[in-house]
Amino acid sequence: MPRSLVTGAAGFIGSHIVDRLLALGHDVVGVDCYVDYYDRELKERNVLEASSQANFQMLEDDLVTMDLGGLLEDADYVFHQAGQAGVRPSWGKHFAGYVRNNIEATQRLLEAAKDAELTKFVFASSSSVYGNAKELPVTEETIPQPISPYGVTKLAAEHLCSLYAMNYGVPALSLRYFTVYGPRQRPEMAIQRFLSAIWNGETATMFGDGTQTRDFTFVGDIVEANVLAMEADTGERVLNVCGGSRISMNDLIALLEETAGGELTLQREAAASGDARHTFGDNSRTGDALGFEPRTNLAEGVGAQWEWLQAQAS
Repeated sequence: MPRSLVTGAAGFIGSHIVDRLLALGHDVVGVDCYVDYYDRELKERNVLEASSQANFQMLEDDLVTMDLGGLLEDADYVFHQAGQAGVRPSWGKHFAGYVRNNIEATQRLLEAAKDAELTKFVFASSSSVYGNAKELPVTEETIPQPISPYGVTKLAAEHLCSLYAMNYGVPALSLRYFTVYGPRQRPEMAIQRFLSAIWNGETATMFGDGTQTRDFTFVGDIVEANVLAMEADTGERVLNVCGGSRISMNDLIALLEETAGGELTLQREAAASGDARHTFGDNSRTGDALGFEPRTNLAEGVGAQWEWLQAQAS
């Protein structure tokens, strides 16, 4: 039975990867330190079903301080999803937490990985590394120029993965996720905030004038990319994972209102520091290397998230 380690296992994306690996028959160990970025109860609910399975073990621990050598001793695959999320809070006094949880934690995990016999180490990176690219869509050849401290820490972690791959043979591959959404999405993320506001009849804040665009990627497609990365024999070190569902925020709101059958009341504020004006990625290299192609369009994915939100709220 393959043995996989998933860090950030109780989070939005990590918990979906756990579910998929269990369905594939893996023996899965999940690690999460349950930082207080959002409600712990939501994270516990994410892994409630997985925790009932005999081939899943959930550990509450901190990658910066725990014994990682023993954790990786029998592991075949590592899916490193843990990290301090959020572009807007990454400025000022909060930056130290991003350095600790995104860079230091990754370095410690890689240091342990160099002494393990892993088949693949998959790292969750972000389209935030591109910043405000001059040409769209961005490819892996686009020079990263992050415009947020968060993006800087994700790029630094990517570089660490490449360094350990080149110097120690760690089979590391970084996947640059583009605006992930779907069931279990974190409560501060746009689609979840907007759908929740419609459901509860509340006012939601939108940063910027709404003409900014995002390349939304359904969480199921992100999971599929991780599984393909696990199985692929490729020399690639960095790959985009995009949903192909680029849309302006104003048009997104219209889609959300249509899906939920209600009107969203908005409070508009100036664009936040560190928010890219546009995100739009090219999946060509990922398709060639992994055979990846996004399968869920935005209307379908938003519908799935809306159904999940209603089920959770009722």
